[in-house]
Amino acid sequence: MVYNYLQKLVHGAKLLETKQIGALYVNALLYHCSEVSHQEPLPREWYDHAFPKIIKLSHSLRNVDWVDGRLVDASNDSIVSDDQIEHRLRTFKSMARVFIGSPSVQRVVRENVTAFSVASANCTPLACFSAPSEREPMIVNSLTKVSNFLNISAQQRKLVRLTVCPQVTQQRIWTAALEEILNGLKIELDLLTCRRPSKGTEMGQQIVSSCLKFLADTVVASNHDSTSWMRLVPAKVVDSSASHKWEDVLEMFNDLIDCLKSEKELCFLLVKLEVMKEGLSQIKDVLIDKSIGYKEARHQESLVQKKLSKTLGHSSKCLFTLLLYYLCGHVRDVEVDICGGIYSIGEDRFCLCMGRILTTVEEKIVQRGVRQLDRALRLFKFVWETAGMKAVLELQGHLWCVGAEGRMLTYRENMYFLHGINP
Repeated sequence: MVYNYLQKLVHGAKLLETKQIGALYVNALLYHCSEVSHQEPLPREWYDHAFPKIIKLSHSLRNVDWVDGRLVDASNDSIVSDDQIEHRLRTFKSMARVFIGSPSVQRVVRENVTAFSVASANCTPLACFSAPSEREPMIVNSLTKVSNFLNISAQQRKLVRLTVCPQVTQQRIWTAALEEILNGLKIELDLLTCRRPSKGTEMGQQIVSSCLKFLADTVVASNHDSTSWMRLVPAKVVDSSASHKWEDVLEMFNDLIDCLKSEKELCFLLVKLEVMKEGLSQIKDVLIDKSIGYKEARHQESLVQKKLSKTLGHSSKCLFTLLLYYLCGHVRDVEVDICGGIYSIGEDRFCLCMGRILTTVEEKIVQRGVRQLDRALRLFKFVWETAGMKAVLELQGHLWCVGAEGRMLTYRENMYFLHGINP
């Protein structure tokens, strides 16, 4: 049977049978996993019969995509809480990865890049995404994952850490990253409480407000527009309510995670709370006190930086989160639909290519996809250059959508190609 042949070829993917198996009527719902058959491409008949399914999924998922770990309707930036839609989106992207490896789509990629290379001296034709391993999705959440991808040596990883730590562990970066997580959680809790209030969400709101108040107390010494430098050491009679330690924030984070752990909509933010607990545990004995003098306040700030720099290792997700905030102004992990690879384009010159799969070619969605790719590409280049790699690393992004017309976009001086997915 043809179905049995396909089942052998698609190693690690699950094919759901339909009634007309003998006629190769395959409902190609593929669940992507880390091991994909190296016996690609599939028979031509598979692509022909699966293409109507991917078109149908693309239409039903119009404007829907994962953004920062959440399922979002990009037309109005609303969060989608629907397991069925999430399942369909995973199926769509799995199928798209198989199609991107097909001879016809590979030919389209080569033709598009070659055609636009004539018009741009900065663009180099490449044969990319042809291997199954180059079409895997990737969530980048640690420096180690980036270094493994770039094949950076242990000595270079040490250099990256020693260079990055003093920059990203400054107290203003540390507190701003915490504030972004908490402010994001506050917004989500307010929305959730309006829809279905519960004891857990109401308690969560109170804890978030307390955490933000604590963080506000750390800003005094860093406010260069104020006369904080003129403050004298206070008298011995000190208001005990004004003096706290970072340990208090750590305890509140534990309580916050505990009371919200059953809220599925908040899981992506709760993960970040868990990540930041690593840093909080290292500075728990450091004071948060707006009543002390300027020199004492500066000393407490330097303790935060020193302790975090000393204890957060290269594989630390907390360190990586601080780096994301330092580079991008937010703490969201980097998501890549197509991990791509690094390709040689000449002597001491390489090109990093990564990709994104879109459900529609509407301009807002395309631009968002470009920005998401830009975050990923710039992060990898930052680590590449910080590691002291001698070769030049150029960046190139690729986006795919069913039925799209090929075109090229330029963003921050890098090239981004939009390709169509066809049978």
